[in-house]
Amino acid sequence: MQGSLGEKIGEGAHSEAYAWAPGQVVKLFKPGVPRGMAWFEVRMIRAVFAAGVPVPEVFGEVTLDGRFGIVLQRLDGPTLLQLTRTGAVTFDQAGAIVAALAMSIHKTPPPPEVLSMREYMEDQLGHDDGKLIPKHIATEILALIDRLPPGDGLCHTDLSPGNVIMTAEGPKLVDWAGAKRGPAVLELGFLHVVLSELGPEMADNPERPRATNAAAQTEYARLTGISPAELTAAMEPYLPIVRTFIVLGDVVPSLRERLIQRIEAGLRSED
Repeated sequence: MQGSLGEKIGEGAHSEAYAWAPGQVVKLFKPGVPRGMAWFEVRMIRAVFAAGVPVPEVFGEVTLDGRFGIVLQRLDGPTLLQLTRTGAVTFDQAGAIVAALAMSIHKTPPPPEVLSMREYMEDQLGHDDGKLIPKHIATEILALIDRLPPGDGLCHTDLSPGNVIMTAEGPKLVDWAGAKRGPAVLELGFLHVVLSELGPEMADNPERPRATNAAAQTEYARLTGISPAELTAAMEPYLPIVRTFIVLGDVVPSLRERLIQRIEAGLRSED
């Protein structure tokens, strides 16, 4: 579609964002990223946009030098992460924004192509074949999933403040490649691990991600009418599953061994 590659305005683990046309950006996936992942994200963003979830609009798809790209509405504004770093938004405010986004997602019926956490895990472990996750842990994780209430809601799985763009129209959520079907506590488990276990290792202020997570969990409990202690207890059994997904994603290789130790400890506590 009509447009031209402009300045680079952002980069993630699997893609780069460039200016494209007035009011538009193109999200170009990096070489080697499976085309299926890119197509899945296109379908997800279109589906949740139609359902009223605050996400950028999709204008089309392009291929540039063999790389697949999604042409999206350009979202002008800082990320929620940037605003917490400067102090323009408090941790409690950031947590409330994240919790409200989580509620809007969990009220949205998942599109049919979204895999359940069981289907997604089985597929990922099959491709891994013991390279990142030892096979005995893989077997136990699948057995744990089978014991737990599966849930059938929509989960984004990366509701971190870096994926929330604060626009003049309100917060918008990006990066939908990891969406899954599962219970709401799976989502909250991802939030906990990303902000309380991974975030402090990379943040300039380790307390910032921890405080944002605590505020988000507390606000989500309030919105759903349960106590924070009840929410934590419901989330706890899903944490080994979340950590396994993160190891399989290989986003933070330096933390792999520590995460595996926590996976094993969590599995022992479930015995």
